Amino acid sequence: MRTKFDLFGIFVKDLKLMVAFYRDVLGLETAWDGQGPYAEFKHEGIRLAMFERQALPALLGKVPDYPNGINGTFELSINVGEPENVDKKFGELVKGGAQKIYVPRDEPWKMRSAMIADPEGNLIEIASDFWE
Repeated sequence: MRTKFDLFGIFVKDLKLMVAFYRDVLGLETAWDGQGPYAEFKHEGIRLAMFERQALPALLGKVPDYPNGINGTFELSINVGEPENVDKKFGELVKGGAQKIYVPRDEPWKMRSAMIADPEGNLIEIASDFWE
């Protein structure tokens, strides 16, 4: 049996705020009706979901710890294709309320990238395809 990641889940403090950001700013679709501790987004490839932190101890049987401020434990990465699209997407997301982490730049590994954070400090990279 092989291992295949199917879902990436984020445990969030304010589910309504986070769903609004990922839906309205990032443009992901969701059928979440505002009820319950779980929301899932329609996404090609890997599924993306959120679960309210306040419900997590009952699920786990333990009380977990959470990072404060900018969450340096993971990143999500959005591929926008051509390098010039990084600047465009970065501007759109910051205008929509994303927190600037670093502005678009050319990386030594031959791609263009920028970084933002969502309302709870989770890092989201905006990345181009690699160039020759």
